[in-house]
Amino acid sequence: MTYALTNKRIWVAGHRGMVGGAVVRRLASEGCEVITAGRDVVDLVEQAQVHAWMAEEKPDAIVLAAAKVGGIKANNDFPVDFLYQNLMIEANILQAAHENDVGRVLFLGSSCIYPKLAPQPIPEDSLLTGPLEPTNEWYAIAKIAGIRLTQAYRQQHGRDWISAMPTNLYGPGDNYDLNSSHVLPALLRKFHEAKVTGAEQVVVWGSGTPLREFMHCDDLADALVFLLKSYSGHEHVNVGSGTEVTIRELAETIAKVVGYEAELVFDATKPDGTPRKLMDSARLHAMGWNKVRNLEEGIRDAYRAFLAHEDIEAA
Repeated sequence: MTYALTNKRIWVAGHRGMVGGAVVRRLASEGCEVITAGRDVVDLVEQAQVHAWMAEEKPDAIVLAAAKVGGIKANNDFPVDFLYQNLMIEANILQAAHENDVGRVLFLGSSCIYPKLAPQPIPEDSLLTGPLEPTNEWYAIAKIAGIRLTQAYRQQHGRDWISAMPTNLYGPGDNYDLNSSHVLPALLRKFHEAKVTGAEQVVVWGSGTPLREFMHCDDLADALVFLLKSYSGHEHVNVGSGTEVTIRELAETIAKVVGYEAELVFDATKPDGTPRKLMDSARLHAMGWNKVRNLEEGIRDAYRAFLAHEDIEAA
């Protein structure tokens, strides 16, 4: 299929987040009108507000990137927030989209939807085949519900809506709060602060052995626009870089980018999470998309953005 974005009104829900911001940047070259709305305009957790706003704005398409997100510690400390808020956001937006006859919706999930011991690389059909990783199951359960709800509207109402599952992301607009951030931005901030203070050590959570895949948010945005224009199917689609590194290797790469050598101290009292998590993105690549920058290049771009907004990013 080909869905033309030219002259369409496209709502990027969650435009203030890292992914939403990247999608807004990418859509700037598509000849479409990008619609955004901050929480001061519409609280996505509140059903009445979402329905009223959607009825007034009537977008042609939606990229649903809005979500309550955070790392292991945040998921563990605030399980209600991660489950309830994400369920409400996706249910409110999808039902309002249906009632207002929105032609295209792209729902964004996360690689954490897959079982802790899923086959590697992780294929799309491994969803719901085993127990989830306990450290992020609240967020994962909400995202699984969103995938299924998107599919349900397609099945029951014939909606041409799709879902995409990004791998671990990083880049401009990332969260650098050490209490709620993911591993890459957390380490980037730690190494930067070590450089500024002259610290001899940088503490890394866990053993350093887990394998992770990382993707720059602007590469993801390009893939999402590709799917929005060219994919129509019931099944969700994995979006990953196809390469993986250990957490130790990640820390060493970040040290190189920041330009500071420090002793790596691995805190074994902190959880490792899933031992390995690599997405199988063969379905997406077979469609004709595979534009991914290498990790060091991507981290350099993220560090430039961090330095440009250091007073905000590290707050």
